[in-house]
Amino acid sequence: QLQLVESGGGLVQPGGSLRLSCAVSGFTSDYYRIGWFRQAPGKEREGVSCIRTSIGNTYYADSVKGRFTFSRDNTKNTVYLQMNSLKPEDTAVYYCAAGPSSNSCWWLDFHTWGQGTQVTVSS
Repeated sequence: QLQLVESGGGLVQPGGSLRLSCAVSGFTSDYYRIGWFRQAPGKEREGVSCIRTSIGNTYYADSVKGRFTFSRDNTKNTVYLQMNSLKPEDTAVYYCAAGPSSNSCWWLDFHTWGQGTQVTVSS
């Protein structure tokens, strides 16, 4: 079965950087979509960045554009979220997820989820 495992979360000061990793295994097709999502206390799950693996085009939420970068290492079946210039409002549980190939970054369009990793931005 398709599985995703996140890692790399932790505590970081405002203005700092953090890189999240997501190891993907068990997918039988090269055509799918991988997304990074986050959910802060009291807020709905938000699509942060999503990529269409067939062509590699990437979506970023306006709130993270210019600060976060979605990248892939296909030889390791791993995707990354590089987070720079972190703000307290970036504090959330971050998830990676997989779904059918599309242009969506809406959480209901993704069917397989990792366990989540906590990111806390605080002084």
